[in-house]
Amino acid sequence: MSKRYIEKILRAKVYEVAKESPLEYMPKLSGRLSNHIHLKREDLQPVFSFKLRGAYNKICSLTPDERQRGVITASAGNHAQGVAMSASKLGIQSLIVMPKTTPTIKVRSVQDLGGKAILHGDSYDDAYEHAMELAEKKAMVFVHPFDDPEVIAGQGTIGVEILRQHAGPPHAIFVPVGGGGLIAGVGAYVKYVYPEVKIIGVEPEDAPSLEQALKANRRLRLKQVGIFADGVAVRQVGKENFRIAKKVVDEMVLVSTDEICAAIKDQFDDTRAVAEPAGALAVAGLKRYVNDRGISDKHLLAIASGANINFDRLRHVAERAELGESREALLAVKIPERPGSFLTFCRALGKRSVTEFNYRYCDPGQAHIFVGVELTRGNQERFELIELLQCKGYSVIDMTENELAKLHVRYMVGGHAPSIVEECVYRIEFPERPGALLGFLAHMGRRWNISLFHYRNHGAAYGRVLMGIHVEKDSRHEITAVVKQFGLSCKEETSNPAYKLFASAGCVSD
Repeated sequence: MSKRYIEKILRAKVYEVAKESPLEYMPKLSGRLSNHIHLKREDLQPVFSFKLRGAYNKICSLTPDERQRGVITASAGNHAQGVAMSASKLGIQSLIVMPKTTPTIKVRSVQDLGGKAILHGDSYDDAYEHAMELAEKKAMVFVHPFDDPEVIAGQGTIGVEILRQHAGPPHAIFVPVGGGGLIAGVGAYVKYVYPEVKIIGVEPEDAPSLEQALKANRRLRLKQVGIFADGVAVRQVGKENFRIAKKVVDEMVLVSTDEICAAIKDQFDDTRAVAEPAGALAVAGLKRYVNDRGISDKHLLAIASGANINFDRLRHVAERAELGESREALLAVKIPERPGSFLTFCRALGKRSVTEFNYRYCDPGQAHIFVGVELTRGNQERFELIELLQCKGYSVIDMTENELAKLHVRYMVGGHAPSIVEECVYRIEFPERPGALLGFLAHMGRRWNISLFHYRNHGAAYGRVLMGIHVEKDSRHEITAVVKQFGLSCKEETSNPAYKLFASAGCVSD
């Protein structure tokens, strides 16, 4: 790595607003994984995120003329707060363009820190484009969230602290990745000092911008990204970040939503702090890496990047954590519709703890059960349970990895509509802003009959909808066109077994 970046990192001005965060040992997780695991607590920064470092270092580097013009940025969360606080500290005007879907708590936080918030568009891309227009119109300086050498250098100070705080070089450092500023900065410094230390990036399975770029050896723009870990929901890694990452990143690990939720619980168990999804990403990746590689007695470090989580998202996290830790199995089972069959099934489960039980009459011959079972031995026990039930003559479908079942069907078991012959079902994500859902439904309702509807929101910028529409097969392409017209993320789920068994238009029989 070029000496120029090392000098930038060592000279970075971050400690006027940021603090040296502790590197804490995680005794419970270390014991479970048979490794020595430490957590770099960037969630303890004044704005509860590492983003303050890069923002302040960038703004500090501005000339007197640039400071006079003020700074502007686009962000829906942590970077926005970092820019607002940094600018206020230096007496500089700051303008933060945020999507209309940004939770009120984050908008108010920016305002409380001295920034002026402007709400525009439904996504980060909309806000970014508007911010660039305003920057040119008002002659303000744009502070990029990640694709800037001064921002990268500011984040690199975390690497300096890690090597100073840890006794000797660790085996690997796990870094959450969104736009790539954090892994570029940390990786640049650590690899310069200890080339043997592995730098491992972690991304959600549904937002693999750096993983895909490294595979293709060029930056790619993802068509869409998942929204759960919103702090890293970036469609394209930064240009400068990617240039550095190609030199310093040893490996990428992708993790699921359930694994992220389990990691939030792990961090809480060891620290009593509640991480945001992106803030637990590194721990989730560390766990996946240990499980896949079977390593033990290694010193592994994970960066807890932030703790800006809305309180109402915690319910969703708690629901999914057990699945992410392989401590719960979700099964769909068909049983005979006759006296005593329900009791017989319960006896087949034995003394296992049941976490959830939903029963639905299907027809005179059979019924469907949606059951959650607590696991003490992980996935191996799940597979053994399924085999046991099948040996006893039950038809079993494993729903543990079925997103439709986990998001919607487990909350709506019990609704069949036998009179509707041709029903199409879609899983759609709607921006959480006034009128978005209403406008779409008004448009759809004028053309098609909506036969099923289930909505869930977890305090995120987007709500989840499961919608059934009575439509003939040759007209389905029209629905897809309308959904695209509204710019929504959509997936057809008509053939999903969770829907067919528990909510379809008509009962599915053997």
